[in-house]
Amino acid sequence: MAREHRPLTPAEFEVLLALADGDKHGYAILKAVARGTDGVAMGPATLYTVIGRFLASGWIVESAQRPDPALDDERRRYYRAEAARLESVLEAARARHLLRKTRRA
Repeated sequence: MAREHRPLTPAEFEVLLALADGDKHGYAILKAVARGTDGVAMGPATLYTVIGRFLASGWIVESAQRPDPALDDERRRYYRAEAARLESVLEAARARHLLRKTRRA
């Protein structure tokens, strides 16, 4: 089955949700997943497997924007979700009542 037509795994879904509110590096994604799943931890191997798949498929990209160098570690890689895919995942989550529907101004 083509990658773009198969359902997301729970780990893939959580990574995209973690990126919904902006660019994040790997550790920040892990923390966001733990917060969003009431403490269910995702291991680094799972995270970087998902990131590798998403980078290869174009669902996420490495962000060129960086925080202030005084607040950053140059070894970190920041990731951004591809907007159209993220929108479809968020709509699916809202339809299943996993997220509250937000009002746009």
